[in-house]
Amino acid sequence: MNSTIILVGLAIFIIIIFLSTIKVVPQRTVFIVERLGKYNGSLEAGFHIIIPFIDKITYKHTLKEQAIDVASQTCITRDNILVEVDGILYLQVIDPPKASYGIDNYRFAAIQIAQTTMRSVVGKLELDRTFEERETINASIVNAVDVASDPWGVKVTRYEIKNIVPPATIRDAMEKQMRAEREKRATIAESEGEKQAKINRAEGERAQMISVSEGEKQRRINEAEGRGAEIERIASATAQGIREIAMAINEEGGMKAVNLRVAEQYLTEFGKLAKVNNSMIIPTDLADISGVVGSITSVMERMKEEPAFKPERKGLDKGNRGNSGLIES
Repeated sequence: MNSTIILVGLAIFIIIIFLSTIKVVPQRTVFIVERLGKYNGSLEAGFHIIIPFIDKITYKHTLKEQAIDVASQTCITRDNILVEVDGILYLQVIDPPKASYGIDNYRFAAIQIAQTTMRSVVGKLELDRTFEERETINASIVNAVDVASDPWGVKVTRYEIKNIVPPATIRDAMEKQMRAEREKRATIAESEGEKQAKINRAEGERAQMISVSEGEKQRRINEAEGRGAEIERIASATAQGIREIAMAINEEGGMKAVNLRVAEQYLTEFGKLAKVNNSMIIPTDLADISGVVGSITSVMERMKEEPAFKPERKGLDKGNRGNSGLIES
């Protein structure tokens, strides 16, 4: 019975020893093996066998990129304003042996360097610029931590500021300032809009006045051309009528017709004069119609006997050509 217990215990011990020699390393993970207290090697992802009681897994490192939260800290800006700043640090182990033996705790050390660098960078900036220079602050922290962590076998990939929180009184002042800036921009935008609207209206009125004046100019030109054409045609028609009258007078019986026409016109006009005035004084010879007609006939006979005046036609316009026809007849 005792021997059976001993055999069972020995079997369990052998199994435990056998299992302790087998090591399965997950993907993107490295195990650091020490043999008799001295670094012996690194076990990468896969199946491995170590010597029990001699080899020992002392460190386990992940090769994945790690996001480390950097706690909020108080920083003093260049203009002596207290601000609370926190962020996230991203780093990755690239040399597991250095990460194991280069420093006791690389995560804690990286956080401390990030915080001290943050205080140093923010202290060189004024409060307003701390919000504008986030990229500069991030780059400065990355460079500082990366240089310091190189002996640790750690690579810092990036740093991101999460929050920059000024005191409540400063926040109130900043909100008032931003509100004033927005009102200022709104006023400027409104004035610019009114200015552009006035310019547009002025240009529209100018274009309208130009169009109206052009139309008025064209209308006057058309009216002038129409009046010119009307005068020219009237003159031509008058000249033609005078020629026809002259030709009719020179024909047989033409003088008698003229005498009759003159007598009719004389009586017509004399009758109109009598209607307008109740009493009038007239020369005695005007009552003698035959005498008046004879006087007009004698004048016309003398004009026929005189040679006609024929002006040169060169350089005369259409109206003068109408008048020359009158003189010729």
